[in-house]
Amino acid sequence: MISRRLILPAAILLVLSAACAGEKPAAPTAAAGASKVRLGFSAWPGWFPWQVAEEQGLFAKNGIDVELKYFDSYTDSLNALATGNIDANSQTLNDTLASAAGGAKETVVLVNDNSTGNDQIIARDGIKSLADLKGGTVAAEQGTVDHYLLLLALRKAGLTEADVTFQPLPTDAAAAAFVAGRVDAVGVFAPFTTTALKRPGSTTIASSADFPGAIPDHLVVSRDMIGRDAKSVQALVTTWFDTLAWIGQNRQKAMEIMARRAGVSVAEYQTYDKGTTIFTLEQNRAAFADDLPARAEQISDFLLSSKLVDTAPSLEGLLEPRFVQAVQP
Repeated sequence: MISRRLILPAAILLVLSAACAGEKPAAPTAAAGASKVRLGFSAWPGWFPWQVAEEQGLFAKNGIDVELKYFDSYTDSLNALATGNIDANSQTLNDTLASAAGGAKETVVLVNDNSTGNDQIIARDGIKSLADLKGGTVAAEQGTVDHYLLLLALRKAGLTEADVTFQPLPTDAAAAAFVAGRVDAVGVFAPFTTTALKRPGSTTIASSADFPGAIPDHLVVSRDMIGRDAKSVQALVTTWFDTLAWIGQNRQKAMEIMARRAGVSVAEYQTYDKGTTIFTLEQNRAAFADDLPARAEQISDFLLSSKLVDTAPSLEGLLEPRFVQAVQP
């Protein structure tokens, strides 16, 4: 997704003389006896830096043994964390709240980014606004972030989900159905926006840029992991900021790694620039102190009123700022 417009100033240079000579430096190994952490992520530009961290040995540099698991289906990653099949996952705040409403014990420990345009409602030729969508069919992944975006956009336009025919499909299948002409519009996130916009005449009629701060993306860990292995949680958070510093110093190489993981060209990946704002350490600390508590309450109320959840999620233990506070700038 990304040019790092708000990336951390590089504090640590990891370019070794071998790399300057075109050779790949040997990756460091995790400390003997380090516990293995199962970390999930899926197709979103704000989470692809985890691929960089793995390929550049940055987890091991911080003494943590990570089993990085990529999920083709974002929903599967949510379910994996909620059921204890992974220890940590990158996911949105609203999806974390939805899991909490279902009884999952999860905690946000890091803000990866805010979606600032890379979540989109894309419509076929002839539909130029949300009002034009009335009576049409819209596909999105039910109960997840772009379903949420659809409801926000419809509400802003004076409509409800009852004014459209909603077709629940996994995000990749939703994009494919739209391109094939089987639905009138689709709610998708990058890189699936690239797929959807290949339909001739298609256009974006709403995006997360219209709702600043509505879709924050996070590293979320199980409550159990914090209790049994807070040291590894700290290592994950520290590795994230080391990774941003490495990307800032090795942009071209990083772009190649992330574009490859996304399944798009580097040029296509660069188009995701404005749509994702990566949070610096300072922005993380400010978000935990000011914005996130209020944002969590706001999203919780919306999920309940829109019937995306049956009961209000508990916000107790949802946000834990101590790990970003402990990172050395």
